Amino acid sequence: MLSKILVPVVFSERCELAGRYAAGLARRFRSDLILLHVFTVPTMAFPSPEGYAVPPQTEVDAMLERSRARLDEYLAAELSGLSVRRVVSEGDPAQTIVQCARSEGCDLIVMPTHGYGPFRRFLLGSVTAKVLHDSTCPVFTGPHLEHAPAGAAANFRKLVCAVDFGPQSHAVIEWASRFAAEFQSEVTLLHILPNAPTRLEGVYFDPQWRCDLAAAASRQMEDLQLALNTKHQVRVEAGEVAHTARQIAEAESADLLLIGRGRSHGLLGRLRTNAYAILRESPCPVVAV
Repeated sequence: MLSKILVPVVFSERCELAGRYAAGLARRFRSDLILLHVFTVPTMAFPSPEGYAVPPQTEVDAMLERSRARLDEYLAAELSGLSVRRVVSEGDPAQTIVQCARSEGCDLIVMPTHGYGPFRRFLLGSVTAKVLHDSTCPVFTGPHLEHAPAGAAANFRKLVCAVDFGPQSHAVIEWASRFAAEFQSEVTLLHILPNAPTRLEGVYFDPQWRCDLAAAASRQMEDLQLALNTKHQVRVEAGEVAHTARQIAEAESADLLLIGRGRSHGLLGRLRTNAYAILRESPCPVVAV
């Protein structure tokens, strides 16, 4: 399922955690790993007609060699015994990552988000956002990677798969099912209804249409599972999407949350607004399919 995994490397602590997840997955799926460091020539802005300046070529070459040497030693112990290729490229980081994944035929990209600490829900690194937007293969990411496996293979006992009945729903459930089969995981399919209560004389109530929506969602989920020959647990909940997804992931003690991306490359691109919010608030790693 995951014959080749791409790991972008920026030599940060959070990148090391992502690398450990990639190593655990590679051991389980016997995958080839590609460690990619994208080198960008540093520039300095000046209030002059030229606008900016770059270091001399000799200095750039020296920095490039130092990056290669550092990448050669990166996570050496953790990746021992795995098939690993280490690549240094120059260019725009997000574009280079996406192009590498496509040209190498990678099945997964593993990289961290920017978000951490009390402000994690507001942060998503620009490079990660662009990769999520443009990548044609699934992306494993999230603000919570602190439980990355050390040495032994990763284990994912419980998965929550958010389904919105969009055109990507089949692909998300299929990916979750195949992944779960490898780990003997429990899968919960989650659909979230809009939360729009009505107020009358100080009393809140849900109108009958909410029950109708829940019943219709359950029937759609049954049809999806019938088409895919799956029998996963189903939950239909109401509420704000990202907040509810986080609550259910916590309630289910999920080790992984799966979400879908749109197929369009238009104004909103492949990653919808709800997907960004889910990523920021997720209590566990996320795979965007």
